[in-house]
Amino acid sequence: MKRCSVRWAGTGRRVTAGILAVAFVAVCRGDESLAPRAASGPVYPKINTTVGYQVDPSWPVRPLQHKWGGVSAIAVDPQDRVWVFNRGRMPVQVFSSEGRLLDAWGEGLFKAAHGLRLDREGNVWVTDAHAHIVQEFTAKGKILLTLGTPDEPGEDDRHFNQPTDVAVTPRGDVYVSDGYTNNRVVRFDARGRFVRAWGRLGAKPGEFSLPHAVAVDSRGRVYVCDRNNGRIQVFDPDGAFLAEWRNLLVPWGIWIGPKDEILLCGSSPMRWGEGRSLGVPPKDQLVMKLNTDGRVLELWTFPTGQSGREQPGELNWLHAIAADSRGNLYLGDIQGCRVQRFTRLAPP
Repeated sequence: MKRCSVRWAGTGRRVTAGILAVAFVAVCRGDESLAPRAASGPVYPKINTTVGYQVDPSWPVRPLQHKWGGVSAIAVDPQDRVWVFNRGRMPVQVFSSEGRLLDAWGEGLFKAAHGLRLDREGNVWVTDAHAHIVQEFTAKGKILLTLGTPDEPGEDDRHFNQPTDVAVTPRGDVYVSDGYTNNRVVRFDARGRFVRAWGRLGAKPGEFSLPHAVAVDSRGRVYVCDRNNGRIQVFDPDGAFLAEWRNLLVPWGIWIGPKDEILLCGSSPMRWGEGRSLGVPPKDQLVMKLNTDGRVLELWTFPTGQSGREQPGELNWLHAIAADSRGNLYLGDIQGCRVQRFTRLAPP
């Protein structure tokens, strides 16, 4: 068994609430060609340098026109416009890359904002956990499709029970993490017709305990943040189990970029406590970058803020993650009730 050490690496700057200097960089001494396997722990490459992120306190432009509630989801479109889904009075808000408010809609439409994704056509898909539905909207907020039966929880081809997230492939296939109660993933075709569902409560491959987020890569593989099990599970488009990545973090959110770069947000692995969900409250605030083989490429920690007194750069219940074409990170938190942009620092 190869020995691993943990190295502190920095940007040369003092760590403050406004600067994310470094993270833990895991350096494995041994065979770098070791291939990751299903049901294995993380596989770390050798990393000799690291970069960090610095908060951009000027983003978005202040003051906000519409106050945010808890921010549950973020998406960035091909024009680098930032879509924010939050639990405030105006749930959907769209910002330019410079931070100017471009559009806002959804007042009174949602009971519990949770997941938001954009499809290839620019349509907006959202999950409303308390209404037990997934909906497709135009970019201007016109309803196109509803999956599930509003206000009726269930577990069949016409019902969800507190769904958490949605992912849409370039072909239009839809995957829903039906997560807080049903512990399954549900697939629909491009017309919204039920195809199949898989999963049940448990810790074996293909089982879930709070599938909290879902995303797909360019090859159609489905990645599920199995939060209470502290792992990410990977499936083929038909739901066949491919791999699991355990004990990396308690995963809350996932973003997959156009080159299949994977970003995860969450908190450090921990033992079960008295709460209903693992990692509540989170012990810290982590962002991790992986490739599609499950190799951890970079890991960053962010300072945790005190509720109601969060400073720029601090996070409080990190829930949402996305990145733009320039590598800037957008992070949203539930208790902090805000989105922050973090710009990438040059390597030391």
